[in-house]
Amino acid sequence: MIRSRRSGRRNVETAELNITAFMNLMVILVPFLLITAVFSRLAVLELNLPGSSSEPVEPQEQVFQLEVIIRVDKIEVGDRNQGLIGVYPNTDDGYDYEALSSKLSELKNRYPTKTDASILLEQDIHYDTLVQVMDRVRIVERVDEDEQSVKRFDLFPDISIGDAPVSEGGA
Repeated sequence: MIRSRRSGRRNVETAELNITAFMNLMVILVPFLLITAVFSRLAVLELNLPGSSSEPVEPQEQVFQLEVIIRVDKIEVGDRNQGLIGVYPNTDDGYDYEALSSKLSELKNRYPTKTDASILLEQDIHYDTLVQVMDRVRIVERVDEDEQSVKRFDLFPDISIGDAPVSEGGA
């Protein structure tokens, strides 16, 4: 019996891990994943949301405050103090973005230092419509015939968003 115990101890050897194949895989896999990764660019548009205040406000002189109201059947452009400036009903293709862009360009020519605008939405307006109107309010694209290129000009880049007031029709 003594011999069997000694012979059992001699056969026990420590096993070594062979990680060469794993290291080869990592050397190939890591550069491949880095090359094929899609790097996304996040575009953040800063919006100014109205704050609540219960303090009395001192009367100020009436200045132009652009409001674009998106309703289900039309887009209204107006001044918060003076009222509506233009109403653009939907066409067969949807909202009339071109008429909106031309009106906003005209307003920018009249008030060149004005940079802020409010976009007010009714309840059931699609997100894509909001994005389209925001793009039209922020910039205008003009085709330069001489250079055959499209140039962008800022209109009202400082945008605030809110709920639209109830229309006069009682919608």
